[in-house]
Amino acid sequence: MIDINNESGVEVDESVLLRLTQRNLAELHVSGDADVAIVLVDEGAMEALHVQWMDEPGPTDVLSFPMDELRPGSEEEPTPAGLLGDIVLCPQVAESQAETAGHSTMDELILLTTHGLLHLLGFDHAEPDEEREMFGLQKELIAGFAADERRRTR
Repeated sequence: MIDINNESGVEVDESVLLRLTQRNLAELHVSGDADVAIVLVDEGAMEALHVQWMDEPGPTDVLSFPMDELRPGSEEEPTPAGLLGDIVLCPQVAESQAETAGHSTMDELILLTTHGLLHLLGFDHAEPDEEREMFGLQKELIAGFAADERRRTR
């Protein structure tokens, strides 16, 4: 089950984040019954979490809190249902980053949600080879979702 809770005060099309997360879980062969919570918070709440969990000042764009340490499955052996964890997004930070990157806030939230989901599934980008793998997969997932969305709106 994917639960989306917007506490940020910023209007966000939650149906896009729901479709994105459903698609990404399917692509990564994770049970559709896996529990994921996506919470959108304002800068103050995000800063508090950033300080508490990462010991870093200021709000950040996305934080992931993995629970059952689930990993991507395969077609032959999908990942069973379980508690995947929480993705916390800050739309205000996303908006600022989107302006810098030259795309929409929704595009930035799609990127951040995908990034957060990959962290829940054990991906990291601390080492160069990990970064290549994670960001390559992130790019593939986002491109596939964008293609699906274009077909959906035709």
